[in-house]
Amino acid sequence: MTVAAPLPLTFRVSATRLAQLPESPAEVAFVGRSNVGKSSLINALANRRQLARVSNTPGRTQLINLFELPGGATVVDLPGYGYAKAPGSVRGDWREMIEGYLLGRDELAMVYVLVDGEIGPTPLDAQMLDWLRAEGVPHTVVATKWDKVKSSKRQTRKLELAAGCQLEPGDIVYVSAAKNVNIDQLRDLIHLHLAP
Repeated sequence: MTVAAPLPLTFRVSATRLAQLPESPAEVAFVGRSNVGKSSLINALANRRQLARVSNTPGRTQLINLFELPGGATVVDLPGYGYAKAPGSVRGDWREMIEGYLLGRDELAMVYVLVDGEIGPTPLDAQMLDWLRAEGVPHTVVATKWDKVKSSKRQTRKLELAAGCQLEPGDIVYVSAAKNVNIDQLRDLIHLHLAP
């Protein structure tokens, strides 16, 4: 079995709306609740510490951040949803920004929906998954922070997570950016979705 090399991502642009994004031959996007670990995961995929800005304060990713691979394919970090301390007008803008991107980006091949593996899907995660299904947007659920789930509880947790996401346990990718768990598996999936 070959180990997937780190994604050679470079930061390209931040945008507040879809029209500001450059064209791409293929694109994947990461979406999830604030503080689910989107930026940490992107850094782990690239094996770089500060490619995507990581903050202890939820809701710091407030723009559509686009990263580029050498062949031109792109990876997008979307603003986190559900951050209660952001002003209502800002939260409204985020929803419009995220939905506009997800429905309008022709290049989008896959949306990775990040769910906290330790606490499971929240009502907001379930709402996002229902919306993606209703709109026919291709998506894969990724359970983050898997290292924080005790090994004795992982099998039960997989069943609970899958039920909460209306999926089978094998349909979810379980990862840990901190401990590098299944990062290669996710890299392989990304390569597959970005292949011409």
